Amino acid sequence: MAERPTLNDTVIDRLESALSPDRVITEPAAVDEFKDPYYIPGDDTFTASAVVEPTTTEEVQAVMRIANEFRIPVWPHGQGRNYGYGGPSPRVRGSLQISLKKMNRVLEINEELAYAVVEPGVRWFDLHEALEAGGHSLMLSVPDLGWGSVIGNSMDNGMTYQPYGADFQLLCGLEVVLADGSLVRTGAGAIPDNKAWHLYRRGLGPDIQPLFAQSNYGIVVRAGVWLKRKPEGYMALGLSLARDADLEVGVDAIRELRLEGILEGVPSIYTTLTAAPQLIDADVDGPALMTEEQIQEIADRTGVGRWSTRTALWGRKKIVEYKLERVKEVWEAIPGAKVTHSPLYAPEDYGALTNSSEQIQAGIPTLQLIEATPPNMGHIGFSPIVPLQGKEVRFVVDEMRRRVEEAGLNFLGGVMAFNERSACVVGGIPFDVTDKEQADRAFGVVRRLVKEVGELGYGEYRAHIDYMDEAQAVYGWNDGAYRRFAETIKDAVDPNGILSPGRHGIWPSSYRPQQSDAAAG
Repeated sequence: MAERPTLNDTVIDRLESALSPDRVITEPAAVDEFKDPYYIPGDDTFTASAVVEPTTTEEVQAVMRIANEFRIPVWPHGQGRNYGYGGPSPRVRGSLQISLKKMNRVLEINEELAYAVVEPGVRWFDLHEALEAGGHSLMLSVPDLGWGSVIGNSMDNGMTYQPYGADFQLLCGLEVVLADGSLVRTGAGAIPDNKAWHLYRRGLGPDIQPLFAQSNYGIVVRAGVWLKRKPEGYMALGLSLARDADLEVGVDAIRELRLEGILEGVPSIYTTLTAAPQLIDADVDGPALMTEEQIQEIADRTGVGRWSTRTALWGRKKIVEYKLERVKEVWEAIPGAKVTHSPLYAPEDYGALTNSSEQIQAGIPTLQLIEATPPNMGHIGFSPIVPLQGKEVRFVVDEMRRRVEEAGLNFLGGVMAFNERSACVVGGIPFDVTDKEQADRAFGVVRRLVKEVGELGYGEYRAHIDYMDEAQAVYGWNDGAYRRFAETIKDAVDPNGILSPGRHGIWPSSYRPQQSDAAAG
């Protein structure tokens, strides 16, 4: 095992002076609390040297100035819950992790214009609780697990499921600490005391807000979050397909219902092994490979089918009722397909919801998905973007599933309709986090998927730290023109190359020769 990286005493003293000694963590066991629990056991490739916990924007700025002075790579994170993609672990061994967990204030909730303003340590739970405690008639679009950072998840293009989840519409108006410790506001926030900062994303000139998603150009320390009014009527839907072969026609039906405006948000089509625990809390065994017959038995016994779509309807009661009839008309034309639905809930009914699928689509964060996961079961993700066409989705699913099963592992995941025209095939490859051989197999098959499915023309929408370079290499049109452009920006805004070097395969100039040598070797 390689020697654990450390910072020198001078740097530690400066950091403790800028923050406080109790918020500069250097003891190895305490630093390890900020590692990805889903990585290969015993592998310290992505080990940090220390962790700092700022509580204010000014402290984040101070940390960045110290890091620049001493040329220390830093790796910020909100809650660090991005498991399956590396969690809080840094891309460069020995980096200083900046944990933003303690910047956890909900700064504003605007009832009239339906938005909130939060810091990066605010979890989905925290914002939801603030909305409820304030008696607001507003709801939040949430992901499957409520323990993550609203800003952190959103800035890594993490999905949520209500209408603002589509095409990542949730955030509007960012305050960002740049690599040199200076501060910038995006969009209309560039105007002093502007009232539309969190209402209109663009300003005058280039729109820079998207540059901070999945990038290493700055640390978002404040963001506006768009909310929705709680609707008069809300209904959770389950759309099941009896046979694996029905996936294509099901995808095409979802597309047409999205284009028609009947379905909103991010409808998600799950495999049997993913749907059963989510939709009906059914027990499913861990990562050991199941046969086709075993999977079909689970599909039939649980009633979720071979593919099951989780979606919902929101709006005036009469509109929800009309949309339900239209969904039935389209979906039940598929042989063996079924439509199930919840009662038509009013906002006052939300407190009685207990099923995680219904709660999530009502904007109520939960942890039921992780609570239903077998002990010691982790996962790693590979999730390419594909056209929302049945034949395209079928092709990519089959290519992914074949390679996963060849490695002796189950193919989990689903198809998330990010908008009306494209989807993400989310592949979660499960493994026992205490079994190094099984973890090595899982990571090995994902590296194979990145390369081989990438060669077919389908690229990752976000990548695990273990294979960020390989995932970025898929975006290689015109001899890597995209990466060269992104790295030109990186060198301009971070000339010392300290902020998240290597994030999503974008390296500063000081690291590039090393990366070229590693690739050649």
